[in-house]
Amino acid sequence: MLHYEDYDGLGLANLVRKKELKPEELTEEAIKRIEQHNPQLNAVIHKMYDQAKQQSRQQVTGTFAGVPMLLKNITQEMEGEPITAGSKAFKNYRAKQDSNFVKRLRETGVSFLGQTNVPEFALMGITEPKHYGPTRNPWNPDYTPGGSSGGSAAAVASGMVPIAGANDGGGSIRIPSAYTGLFGLKPSRGRTPVGPNVGRNWQGASVDHVLSKTVRDSAAMLDELRVYEKAGAFHAPPYEGSYLDIVQALENRPLKIAYSTQSPIGTEVEQDCIEAVEKTARLLEDMGHIVEEKEPGVNGRALAKSYFTMYFGEVAATLHDLQDVLGRKAKRSDVEPETWLLGMLGKAGSMEDYVLSLREWDQAAIKMESFHEDYDLYMTPTTAFKPAQIGELDTKPSEKRLIRIASSLHLGKVLKKVRIIDQIMEDSLKRTPFTQLANLTGQPAMSVPLHKTDHNLPLGVQFIAARGREDLLLELAGQLEQTEHWLKVNKQQEKSSAKHSHSV
Repeated sequence: MLHYEDYDGLGLANLVRKKELKPEELTEEAIKRIEQHNPQLNAVIHKMYDQAKQQSRQQVTGTFAGVPMLLKNITQEMEGEPITAGSKAFKNYRAKQDSNFVKRLRETGVSFLGQTNVPEFALMGITEPKHYGPTRNPWNPDYTPGGSSGGSAAAVASGMVPIAGANDGGGSIRIPSAYTGLFGLKPSRGRTPVGPNVGRNWQGASVDHVLSKTVRDSAAMLDELRVYEKAGAFHAPPYEGSYLDIVQALENRPLKIAYSTQSPIGTEVEQDCIEAVEKTARLLEDMGHIVEEKEPGVNGRALAKSYFTMYFGEVAATLHDLQDVLGRKAKRSDVEPETWLLGMLGKAGSMEDYVLSLREWDQAAIKMESFHEDYDLYMTPTTAFKPAQIGELDTKPSEKRLIRIASSLHLGKVLKKVRIIDQIMEDSLKRTPFTQLANLTGQPAMSVPLHKTDHNLPLGVQFIAARGREDLLLELAGQLEQTEHWLKVNKQQEKSSAKHSHSV
């Protein structure tokens, strides 16, 4: 009998390669798990079972031949399939072609079974879009799996599929991996495909990759996905070796690792998150690594403000582009209130603000390159807070009224002047202030599952490397995965969720 959840993607592909299983059987097993878990978790919002069954009956080749996979419902477009980015505004839109990311995935032999839930336009660190409803955490469905790749995280952590598509523009791979006990690697800027009709996502802050149960799946997929795109705006430093070989070699050379548990924007960090890093620091020392408490000297608040300048501008541009889909200009009723407010603030920004924000990114990148001359890796909590409960972070009715009034009176510039941006920044990032740094500098970063809270919810620890040095991250992750502290999803998660039955 196949214990499907006990295998990672490479393990399942090996069974197919040895003809111990047919791709059709894997597809049926994955569909069975989706139908079993999705009614409670709401991780998969579009199913493509017929296409997957048809594909699995054809001859498949590649590193992940026959392995079931889900795509994230934003940027990971598949020709002819809906792609809504979590918004009702796109409810009738269908992709005109495969994204370059999906084209590369096809070459690995994976079988696409559907798309996973995202917050509207992937703007939040939780996955609770109004259009589809909230995705729940397999460890305890009363809590969020994080965002914006929360649907993908819930799908992998619950055992629906061993790998799922994800992307990360401010922590959207690392935050959900931290909250669901998965491995989450955000590659260097320019390492994985973008396009075909764009050369950058979020000015280079956002990159695509996967969420996985094992380090080796992520490494093997990065071997397959890494690309030099001539039309891409950014290109990662070349790496000629095999990322998978690095993980499997389990080299035990000492690395010099700096760490901090202080929020870069000066806000609270919960004790559980601090303990996760401090416990990991002791573990690393026991493994022979050199660990020192040291911050890189980046101005966290200035960098956060520069991030939001881009963030607001990107939302304003998205709302502008909606007219191509809707056949008219976007209205407030087309999107969620929070999205409309962010777009208003984006329109109220100046070109000077935008240029200055990108300069801030460059200065941070220069500082981090200097920092990594002394330290191989920089370790922080992945998040500053434990997972929030479903609905805990909903916009209050009074705030929604303010948005309606501001919109009707065109008060975007007024809101900007009364420092609402500072308040939005603090409210939005106080739970997740550590992840944006790597997005804005273009560095690779990962979240590793080494800690659980008293309520048996996972918490991640983040590591950042110099740009282009995914090899160092994967080297360390491979070592940590062999320790007793690494969380094993599915089996532990089943025990945990059994205590928290919740019908949706």
